[in-house]
Amino acid sequence: MASQPQTRPLLVELLTEELPPKALQRLGQSFAETLRTTLEQHHLLADGCTVRPLATPRRLAAVFDAVLGQAPEQHYTEKLMPVKIGLTADREMTPALVKKLQAKGLESLGVDDLIIESDGKQDTLYARGVAAGETLQAGLQKALDQAITQLPIPKVMRYQLADGVSSVRFVRPAHRLIALWGSDVVPVEALGLQAGRTTEGHRFMSEGVLEITTAEGYENQLLEEGKVVAGFETRRADILQQLQKQADTRGATLGNDPEVEALLDEVTALVEHPTVYTGEFDPDFLRVPPECLILTMRLNQKYFPLFEPDTGKLTHRFLIVSNMRVANPSHIIEGNQRVVRPRLADAQFFFDTDRSMRLEERVAQLASSVYHNKLGSVLQRVERIRRIAVHIATQLGADAAAADRAALLAKADLNSNMVGEFPELQGIMGAYYAEGDGEAPEVVEAIRNQYRIRLEAPVTTSSQVAAALFMADRLEVLVGIWGIGLVPTGERDPYGLRRAALGLISAYEQLAAGGLLTLNDHQTLRLDDLLAFTASTFEPGTLAEGTAQAVAGFIYERYRNQLAGHDRNVVDAVLSITPPLHQVLGRIQACAAFAQRPEADSLAAANKRITNLLKKADSDLGTVDSALYTEAAEKALAACIEELSPVARQQFEAGDFSASLATLAGSRAAVDAFFNDVMIMVDDLAVRRNRLALLEMLHRNMNQVADISRLA
Repeated sequence: MASQPQTRPLLVELLTEELPPKALQRLGQSFAETLRTTLEQHHLLADGCTVRPLATPRRLAAVFDAVLGQAPEQHYTEKLMPVKIGLTADREMTPALVKKLQAKGLESLGVDDLIIESDGKQDTLYARGVAAGETLQAGLQKALDQAITQLPIPKVMRYQLADGVSSVRFVRPAHRLIALWGSDVVPVEALGLQAGRTTEGHRFMSEGVLEITTAEGYENQLLEEGKVVAGFETRRADILQQLQKQADTRGATLGNDPEVEALLDEVTALVEHPTVYTGEFDPDFLRVPPECLILTMRLNQKYFPLFEPDTGKLTHRFLIVSNMRVANPSHIIEGNQRVVRPRLADAQFFFDTDRSMRLEERVAQLASSVYHNKLGSVLQRVERIRRIAVHIATQLGADAAAADRAALLAKADLNSNMVGEFPELQGIMGAYYAEGDGEAPEVVEAIRNQYRIRLEAPVTTSSQVAAALFMADRLEVLVGIWGIGLVPTGERDPYGLRRAALGLISAYEQLAAGGLLTLNDHQTLRLDDLLAFTASTFEPGTLAEGTAQAVAGFIYERYRNQLAGHDRNVVDAVLSITPPLHQVLGRIQACAAFAQRPEADSLAAANKRITNLLKKADSDLGTVDSALYTEAAEKALAACIEELSPVARQQFEAGDFSASLATLAGSRAAVDAFFNDVMIMVDDLAVRRNRLALLEMLHRNMNQVADISRLA
């Protein structure tokens, strides 16, 4: 077989027990791609050869359309060793050279077959020739070993082979291996299995074992005889088409939230021959909050709930993706309806039971729930969040009492029956219970939105309380968890501090978008003040020293990463002075515009020079004394600063950062003349300090918006 020069399709299939559904698509793609890469490295793929990854709940496979039985001859050049080491004075091979040739599989070569060339330092022995290409059997064996080794397996298991002695480690026990080149078996092995041509079809709709005739006919034969749709993407597209058809028939939709796509991927990995049927439940269950019913159906049963197209309300129908296609599906539909009913009944029971107690009455129970052994109970955390939320609301001019109420009730649903069963519903259920208790709408909204990853809409006066609770929650976790030493490292961030930082940043952005924080507001909700206040809510001695400053640096660094789409120098220039978070984007825009001005390079370079000079100067240079001016250039610079700085400062205070920088750009001529004509580090200490004080004044004015030296 290896001697045949023509190309043929190649099939590789590994039949296993049920693979983890959430990892199946990734496993299938990795298996096929690693096979392709390794076969390509061994020159076994014809030009233009394509590979089709295939994955079902019980198999990983790949089909190549043009594979060589043996790779073409390969020209090789092997550097061996220096002549003085490899050859004796009589031009005989030394033992070292013989051993080297054996190690490289070139033991058949003699001295006359070797080439002597200088490598620039000394004469060196090289072996050059033409080697036979890799056989498909050898290359595929290496590719298969590599593909299995590199699979992104979420959790490896060890199992015993049929001999009762050996064991292997893999994602799931493997039962059969197929390797077909055209119609011929390629004799490779893996996981204790010898390659053949047999596989297994659908557990219930096929005869079981079937023999694959050819690689190119694999998918059709598996579908026709085995009733298995081999391609993951093919099954997914088929399921989606059936779902949409059934939904259209019922005058409904699947909804548009991201969970639909995630569930579609999951059910694709659970079925080999998908067929969609419609089930329904008692409409009386619809009085339970829809999130409970939706989560029950999706999470536990893998059903697709149906929604009214106009209102988006949940209906009492759902779609079932079955692994069976039968002439009369009534028993499948009725069976699923029987299964889902007790699930929905449980949800109804939990909801009704929870409603028997007011949300406020649950708050005291939080004292028995440990938040962290170094930070106390959940109730203690709630008390900290209350103080922070009130502090934020007061600064925003929002209803501080409503913010306090929202923070008090925010975590009360954690010990409810519904959240105990479905932790994903925390906050959502609290909002329903608060609404049922007659709490104010702004309190209900705050409780409902507290766990969102980020704020997506501008904050208005009606959503200020929600923003206050959202920010307070993230500030408390950032300061508290960081303060006890649980700092994110690498990919580890178990308390979600990175997510909390980005959520906090989003709150500032949306407060600005809603007009509640303006560019001319330099004091409201300053991050350093907020972090310091948050730290004060913890018991003395709880937090490490410098926690607030460290967390501030962490937040600005997260913001820096989020701003990767902007000019890096501009971002560094703005963030280096740690401005109010709601002003960051406005300052970046102004700084980017300034960087395009003809004066920018000169002023940035001058500012960098001033920065370096001031680093070497005394910390307190005092005020500028005009009587010590001796040079025309320093008098001109002082006059320029006196003229421009009040204007630039007024523009800065008004939040017009672009105008402020543009005004300061007018100092370029005076700055250039000063550095050209004035010696700064003169022997006269008083004159030197006076000139440095003048530069310090200029530096202070130039760097109000950003550290423009970083644009140099």
